[in-house]
Amino acid sequence: MRVGLTGGIASGKSTVSSMLRALGAVVIDADQLARDVVAKGTPGLQAVVEEFGPSVLTDTGELDRPAVARVVFADDSARKRLEGIVHPLVFEEIVRLEAEAPAGALVVHDIPLLAESGRGDTFDAVVVVDAPPELQVSRMVRDRGWTEEEARSRMGAQASREDRRAVATYVIENTGSLEELRREVEDVYKQLAPPPQG
Repeated sequence: MRVGLTGGIASGKSTVSSMLRALGAVVIDADQLARDVVAKGTPGLQAVVEEFGPSVLTDTGELDRPAVARVVFADDSARKRLEGIVHPLVFEEIVRLEAEAPAGALVVHDIPLLAESGRGDTFDAVVVVDAPPELQVSRMVRDRGWTEEEARSRMGAQASREDRRAVATYVIENTGSLEELRREVEDVYKQLAPPPQG
């Protein structure tokens, strides 16, 4: 069973992802893989340096993310060249991790921009972690130290709440306590996870 997990910024998606992992799901985190494939010493990092030059490295030989961001956000063709290096490597890792998952496992793909990518229909089910926009803003201000303007700007760059809910098979409402969230996650997990083979 392949499940897509998504949610807007500060919706609590990472918390839900951790809870699903604790329940026994195999969680594949696309963002983490995108970092891993260009870690120090990897062929991915070497390819990025060959494409963009040594200025994208820190003094310690790691990828200088802010430097890369400055290059690719100002230049669409540069962004496409970077994606051309990173995306195939991430895809290879996803395929490998899916193949290594135990038979019958619930495989959860943690994908922040699932609604934006239009790939919701490539999964057996899509779980959307949802919270009202005002709650998202207050969490970003409280937990990340952002201004309200920064928070709203970041939310504005993502799919709307309605668009995310439109791709959902299951919606987990994250508006209460951590315990309430855990109960919701356990309920969805029970519906998705195949019963153990007796």
